[in-house]
Amino acid sequence: MAEEKLTYENALQELEEIVAKMQQQAVSIDELEAQSKRAAELVDFCQNKLRNVEKNLSEVLDLEF
Repeated sequence: MAEEKLTYENALQELEEIVAKMQQQAVSIDELEAQSKRAAELVDFCQNKLRNVEKNLSEVLDLEF
């Protein structure tokens, strides 16, 4: 099966799941390092996606006025 392309919604959902596991202390110390790295990747992805949307909207709104 082909790997699904990461979307903002999927990244946010995965990030929320990681945070929930950490809050419930359901992550072993060995897994914690990998999960925190993945969380950082997801946060970066989401921030970049939001910046791109903001930039595109700004350009569109500037064109309309």
